[in-house]
Amino acid sequence: MPSGSGKKLFVGPRFRRIRQQLGLSQTQIAEGLGISPSYVNLIERNQRPVTAQILLRLAETYDLDLRDLATADEDRFFAELNEIFSDPLFRQIDLPKQELRDLAELCPGVTHALQRLYAAYTEARRGETLVAAQMADREGSQFEANPIERIRDLIEANRNYFPELETAAENLRDEINVPAEGLFTALAVRLREKHSIVTRVMPVDVMRETLRRFDRHRRQLLISELVDSAGRSFQLALQLGFAECGATIDAIVSRAGPLDDTARRLYRITLANYFAAAAMMPYQAFHSAAEALSYDVHVLAQRFNAGFEQVCHRLTTLQRPNARGVPFFMLRVDNAGNVSKRFSSGTFPFSKFGGTCPLWNVHSTFDMPDRLLSQVIELPDGTRYFSIAQMVRRPVAPYPQPQPRFAISLGCEIRHASKLIYATGMDLEKVEGTPIGVNCRLCERENCSQRAEPPITRSLILDETTRRVSSFAFSNAREL
Repeated sequence: MPSGSGKKLFVGPRFRRIRQQLGLSQTQIAEGLGISPSYVNLIERNQRPVTAQILLRLAETYDLDLRDLATADEDRFFAELNEIFSDPLFRQIDLPKQELRDLAELCPGVTHALQRLYAAYTEARRGETLVAAQMADREGSQFEANPIERIRDLIEANRNYFPELETAAENLRDEINVPAEGLFTALAVRLREKHSIVTRVMPVDVMRETLRRFDRHRRQLLISELVDSAGRSFQLALQLGFAECGATIDAIVSRAGPLDDTARRLYRITLANYFAAAAMMPYQAFHSAAEALSYDVHVLAQRFNAGFEQVCHRLTTLQRPNARGVPFFMLRVDNAGNVSKRFSSGTFPFSKFGGTCPLWNVHSTFDMPDRLLSQVIELPDGTRYFSIAQMVRRPVAPYPQPQPRFAISLGCEIRHASKLIYATGMDLEKVEGTPIGVNCRLCERENCSQRAEPPITRSLILDETTRRVSSFAFSNAREL
């Protein structure tokens, strides 16, 4: 036993997060660790310590990297708190960073509560929340300030991994016979034979602006001809998710606690989408292929008849004990810089109240639509990441409507980059990283020619006699 193995640690919230990520009850994890359920309960309430022996047994029994599990959550929670308390609202409060780290580690639930409260506050400042709240009040319903952010929080809390849905998707693939024509045919047969749902691909002049519609009365699933092959299979798998995993989805939703109707519906749709991706790319087969192919996204897309974005999204979900993949993060932006999708199984500190850094090459993909770009990026705290990015078009739009374009970025911490084919031949220790920020309002880097606004933690300096590289000059001292 290593030195210090008898040290006692009070890490209840961290222990509980690990148990929940494994999908285990207190009784189940107690059996695996050889301790009583009541002791597990006391551990999670920080009323009993966790010895190093118990932590080692936890790591060995469930093949866990405890450092990764703890650091990913704590870094993300700390980043959320740091963003919130950088607001000028708190300028007069001298809050040490260590206190924020302590709060992130010991009270993750408080972090989520503060984040939701701050999100509601920012919307109220724009005059949107009060109007919506009054309308909801008149209707006698509960009001959720931002259901999209609420669901993103729930996905992050589960590390974008839902074991029940993974098992259900693998069972589905074991049961269906995928013919030479492909997965679409097999899923259509399953819908018809088991659920009496007929699939029809319809002309765009019939579907108009709708890409998918389920006609409950006629028991027909209608899919627009504009949807490509991968998208059609996904939509059939999505319908099967609702038809066959409704109870499982509802059980996951119920664990989230009180949700208003909008958030509940959005969560159900999100989980059905998760099931659809898992059915197209079953966990074990997909993970094995990803490892064997060094995470070559294009080859994975070809092998599983999936799109580039679908594969990138799926790669962020590989968190199964004993078969973990690289802890990726994924971002989707449009050419105006609006973030429409973000997922992370790692530590990347996404901003929840702003855009992205223009120095990140995810934005350059719109100028080079047929190229996959790679980049090493470095945040102000010195943390380095490796990322790839490519533009995608989805789905096709009839003329003369604008063709929708998005940029997809997939990345990981630099310590994992050697497992990626895109880093082959690179000296990852010596390559210079592009200095970026989370976004302009939180970035304190000076002399950035791409800066869109000054950092909210610094005082703006205005000088009529000088024009700098950056449009904004600011003080070096952090305001209190």
